[in-house]
Amino acid sequence: MEKEQKENIQNKNLANEEKNLANEENEQTTQPQDQTDDNKDKKEEEGKKELTPEEKILELEDKLARTFAEMENQRRRFEKEKEDAFEYGGFSFAKEALSLIDNFERSKNILESDEKLKGTDALKKTIEHFDIIHKDLISIFNKNNIKQIDSLNKKLDPNLHQAMMEIEDNSKEPGTIIQEIQKGFTIKDRLLRPSLVGVAKKSQEKSTKTQETKENSETK
Repeated sequence: MEKEQKENIQNKNLANEEKNLANEENEQTTQPQDQTDDNKDKKEEEGKKELTPEEKILELEDKLARTFAEMENQRRRFEKEKEDAFEYGGFSFAKEALSLIDNFERSKNILESDEKLKGTDALKKTIEHFDIIHKDLISIFNKNNIKQIDSLNKKLDPNLHQAMMEIEDNSKEPGTIIQEIQKGFTIKDRLLRPSLVGVAKKSQEKSTKTQETKENSETK
């Protein structure tokens, strides 16, 4: 019995000794790592502190230059946006104002086509007043860089005109505008609305004869 107690005591002592040795080894292995990290941090701090006064000035000048460049870019963007707002701020208003011209011309056409009024002095005077007011409106538009698109007898330009129909007319080159359904307008370099137009095309009979003549000349 005493022998077993002694063996248990010895085993406990051995276990405690092994545990102490393991703790000492862990402390020895972790301590150098901690010291390495501390040394690394110190070196980084020393590296940061190693800038000379001249280098600090250069670094500051670089930061200032970048800041000023960004401020200048922002100023230019602001100026451009301000100019666009000034030039085209009335774009929506001008587009809506075109309805005045349309209604004005529509009313004039209705009066001119009224059989009861044709040839009367009342109609003549009314049309004269219409023309005066119309000129005033166009003058106001021109002063604000809103201009009518010149369409009649011009070649169709998809940037300015919208073809609504083709009209047979052998006296004009195909694609020539021979009818203006609705006037188009621009404001500065932007399109307010396109002109709605009718363009010339060769008659079917003329086209057939031209094709036959071409085929006959080729066979000869």
